[in-house]
Amino acid sequence: MIPYSTQLIDESDVKALNLALHSPHLTQGKLIKEFESALCQRANAKYAIAFNSATSALYVLYGAFIYKYFPHIAKSRINPLRQADVQQEIYFVTTPISFVATTNMMLVWGITPIFCDVKDDGNIDEKALAKILVTHPKREYIKAIVSVDYAGKSVEYEVLQNLAKEHNLLLFADSSHAFGGSYHNKPIGSLANASVFSFHALKPITTAEGGALVTDDEELAHYARLLLSHGVEKRTLWNYDCLLAGMNFRLSELGAALGLSQLKKLESFIESRHKIAGFYDDFFANNPHFGTIAIPKSIQSTHHLYPILLYPHLWCKKEQIFESMQEQGLGVQVHYKPIYQFSLYRWLFGEVRYENAEKFYLAEISIPCHQGLSLKEVERIARIVTQICDSHT
Repeated sequence: MIPYSTQLIDESDVKALNLALHSPHLTQGKLIKEFESALCQRANAKYAIAFNSATSALYVLYGAFIYKYFPHIAKSRINPLRQADVQQEIYFVTTPISFVATTNMMLVWGITPIFCDVKDDGNIDEKALAKILVTHPKREYIKAIVSVDYAGKSVEYEVLQNLAKEHNLLLFADSSHAFGGSYHNKPIGSLANASVFSFHALKPITTAEGGALVTDDEELAHYARLLLSHGVEKRTLWNYDCLLAGMNFRLSELGAALGLSQLKKLESFIESRHKIAGFYDDFFANNPHFGTIAIPKSIQSTHHLYPILLYPHLWCKKEQIFESMQEQGLGVQVHYKPIYQFSLYRWLFGEVRYENAEKFYLAEISIPCHQGLSLKEVERIARIVTQICDSHT
């Protein structure tokens, strides 16, 4: 089975891990600091904090926001006697086409997501967003926009930045798919008030499990570091203080060692994915059964995913097409079921529908695209995908 994405580990990675295993510290050592410094440089950000997952990074980002802007709410959350006295509605606008972690971590902090429909590329629809910000009945309680760089293609950051500025909002980016990408020659991670990356094994580079938060906001970074590691701040000698109820979301030295090694190959990994995506684009041009997502020259996508979008005449046969692809050895996947369709969100918000998100879900299949594929394999995949779609008309 050829997976839609996978890690590429070579001898240099193994050597880096072996050195880390024989180092004095397996956690909280110098490699974490080196990795975070390298992330700052790559994302052109002042602060970078490494985590054991992007989900942890999202949790901490939203929590740091609460501690910075609504400290009374943060304190009431750990004091049951005060919870009933603190009433504060907080809403973030985001996309339903994402992994559930984007919004699950909002719910944990008492933040309510407002969903905004998407465009044909799976990214948030700026026009729909602009309308929400002036017409939504809870618009006065909206505090942030949370964008998602779907499949590695960045959102239109300039438009989102202007909307955030116009409405006095923060812009947070779930860039889990997009580490190493750019928008108008500016690196992803430098275009929002804070951005989150994923280094899961299926992403362009990996720490096995892992993630990061980058920001230029010193206060946000301060609270993030506290939430990362027990809320503890070191004082002098053995003395330390606990300032808030934090977690343990630390990335190990092994993860940092692998991340540093993988970072050296980031450009070549993205270039490999770019070549594969370019081959697919040419091979699938004018296909009568499905389209692909165009990437403008102003955007460098990481091509974490390569989605094909079935045309409406094949939506009713998507399951058969998916099964046929798997039978032919293609480890395809669907990204994503709209978040509001999950049981938890239906229970919380009732039945809602977003037309483009529904259509995108009906159409999308992610086919293999990763740096471990040869062009010969990619051509074989393209032929199988074409033949299967032809056979189901």
